[in-house]
Amino acid sequence: MVKGSFRKSFGYALAGLAYALRTQPNMRFHLLAALVVVVAALWLRIEGRDFLLVLLAITLVMMAEMFNTALERVVDLCTGRYHPLAKIAKDVAAGAVLLAALNSLIVGLVVFYPYLLVFIRLLQSLGGDD
Repeated sequence: MVKGSFRKSFGYALAGLAYALRTQPNMRFHLLAALVVVVAALWLRIEGRDFLLVLLAITLVMMAEMFNTALERVVDLCTGRYHPLAKIAKDVAAGAVLLAALNSLIVGLVVFYPYLLVFIRLLQSLGGDD
């Protein structure tokens, strides 16, 4: 390995992440949603494995969004104008983001449901016999 190449590679990776966050509204939305979910997970004190599943789902969505962005830029570079194959490539990449987001939603529902039930029951018990 050439000296400094790891540092350069890490810098390029951070630049890519920064680009995605700076230019992609969906990436910023996913980051905000991820922060809300992580705070909720910490507040509800979900178990380690559940927390890991949530983090993996979040990471999958953000990775899919970044791959989608990269593919869109490469397609735009290769095709200066509309082409049906370019549209297919972009649509398929967007579909991958959708699948990752749906997976994340399902993981969130499965993981958080029992914790939310306990929380709701606690609130009901604090409410008394109204």
